[in-house]
Amino acid sequence: MKMIEIRWHGRGGQGGVTSAELLAKAAYIDGYKGVQAFPYFGAERRGAPVKAFTRIADEEINVRSQIYTPDIVAVLDSSILDLIDVTEGLVDDGKVIINTPKAPKEIELPKGHIYTYDGTGIALKNGLLVGGLPVINTTMLGAFAKATGLVKLETVQKVICEKWSGKVGERNAHGAKEAYDACTD
Repeated sequence: MKMIEIRWHGRGGQGGVTSAELLAKAAYIDGYKGVQAFPYFGAERRGAPVKAFTRIADEEINVRSQIYTPDIVAVLDSSILDLIDVTEGLVDDGKVIINTPKAPKEIELPKGHIYTYDGTGIALKNGLLVGGLPVINTTMLGAFAKATGLVKLETVQKVICEKWSGKVGERNAHGAKEAYDACTD
């Protein structure tokens, strides 16, 4: 398998950096020998657009740069679509996973195979809130597992429950399962 590069787009406070890290951990558990996860920070604040990155490979990864030609783009907040071209650099057969209640055919992007799921609705339904705002990073991990097949849903749920113990972990793992089931293309 060639190295898979994932770029995460979200807003500060939505958990994009945590998503990137948990995906790398799940990929490692699922047998990938090379994994990386790292944020891109500027002068962002809560609510400002942010990026994070994950790389997955069958062998050690020696590249240390940002990801400029992603295979997959994960969009935690669909309002970002109005601000930036999330498909910039996306490979020709790339995938774009978007947290939105809209169907994939309702989303217009210059390229990419589009997957959607209502992560915000799932987060609200399951009480996945921080500071009263829905946090959809764990739901995105469930949708990512479904759209890509790169990691198992069970592994995603395991790393979620390791990150957050007790009821919080269980609610987040359940939200990931709901997102997995709801993700469509």
